[in-house]
Amino acid sequence: MLKDAAVATRLPAQDLDRARAWYADKLGLEPSDEREGGLLYRMGRGEFALFASSGAASGAHTQMAFEVDDIEALAAELRRRGVTLEADGITEVEGNYPSKGGRGERAIWFRDSEGNVLGAGQAL
Repeated sequence: MLKDAAVATRLPAQDLDRARAWYADKLGLEPSDEREGGLLYRMGRGEFALFASSGAASGAHTQMAFEVDDIEALAAELRRRGVTLEADGITEVEGNYPSKGGRGERAIWFRDSEGNVLGAGQAL
């Protein structure tokens, strides 16, 4: 039923102006669409939206992740922009990406201005 559907992430934001500024300053992203109560970001092969919410992010697990070709360069650029990486920086995770034929990934995690846990990984 959903095998041909596009997948999109939705993240809560208690303060959309603060979140918009964080995604621009820290990740270099600008929304492709903006409506009252939400911001939509389209990039590469996916999209995500930030929506106004009075609820707080759980901060207990990765809520959105990016697949990248150079995790070292991304980690360095995020640090340069003032983003604090969780788990002391780059972590090697064995056994990830089983359906992609890889043997794991090198990954980083960080939090946005709203407490959402974001990650990035480079397949091994």
